[in-house]
Amino acid sequence: MKKLRIMVLIREGLRPPESLQGRDPKEIAEWKVEYDVINTLRKMGHDVKPVEVYDDLSPIRSTILEWKPHIAFMLLEEFHGVGTYDQAIVSYLELMQQHYTGCNPRGLMLTHDKGLSKKIMMFHRIPTPRFALFPVGKKVRCPKWLKFPVMVKSTIEDASLGISQASIVNTASALVERVEFVHQNIQSDAIAEHYIEGRELYVGVMGNTRLQTFPIWEMTFNKMPKDVAPIATARVKWDPKYQKRHGIETHAAKDISPEVAVKIQRTCKRVYRALNMSGYARMDLRLRDDGIPFVIEANANPNIEFGEDFAESAEHTGVQYAELLTRIINLGLNYQASWKS
Repeated sequence: MKKLRIMVLIREGLRPPESLQGRDPKEIAEWKVEYDVINTLRKMGHDVKPVEVYDDLSPIRSTILEWKPHIAFMLLEEFHGVGTYDQAIVSYLELMQQHYTGCNPRGLMLTHDKGLSKKIMMFHRIPTPRFALFPVGKKVRCPKWLKFPVMVKSTIEDASLGISQASIVNTASALVERVEFVHQNIQSDAIAEHYIEGRELYVGVMGNTRLQTFPIWEMTFNKMPKDVAPIATARVKWDPKYQKRHGIETHAAKDISPEVAVKIQRTCKRVYRALNMSGYARMDLRLRDDGIPFVIEANANPNIEFGEDFAESAEHTGVQYAELLTRIINLGLNYQASWKS
């Protein structure tokens, strides 16, 4: 790949140092993905310029006009502290006729809204748990058709924010209590979806029109007490001590028949296309004992930190980290945004 000028968009305050030496693991965790991407791109010979953004677009504009980057590597997940505004950043890049990595604005908008994305999946007859939506400001009433247990979570937040063992409820009164918790503490609409007993799976998908899926990845709960639900709570995802204590690991899924594996991969590609996604994504699924995969949600621009699930599953197929970043960049350069026509 020829040498490129790459503008890496990151949140203000997350510019990584040049070395990890002497850094505390907790400190590293805050900007690990930024470090991995910037450091790897520089080692590949690219001219890399990190651009920090919080509530002002002028750094992006001035860098585009003055430095003329070949592509913007999109690691910015929010604007002014609002997680759903990354779609506006990408829209701005398109208005500036700037190539960028990751998902397009429409795909970001659809995947950010769990209720809307599930409605689209149901229209396409893609298996997803039945659900009910509870908007902020409206009295919470439990629908008679809703079968327990259900999981209650925010309709817009990701990274398991607000998800704990208390998110799984078994009664109407507990449902009302948890929905009100989401409304008050996360300040977003809530969604309650039927809890699927089964295996926790993740599948990486890459492509714009022609799609590739990486090996099916699984989260296992090897030492979890039987009375604790095997779900990816915030502690499960982000607390190393909790992970070690309960034997929580992610790895290539085992003992899935070829027929079921093909069904899962095809389902993930159908979701990707139905939600108008591009670049790369990760699908979260639950696999029932009867072999039916249920799509929980689609994650546009998932964590691509070295050693995390997406990069690990890519490496499992022989795609090393530098090559993964190269593929992400090429998909961004080749994406047919409206301004190109």
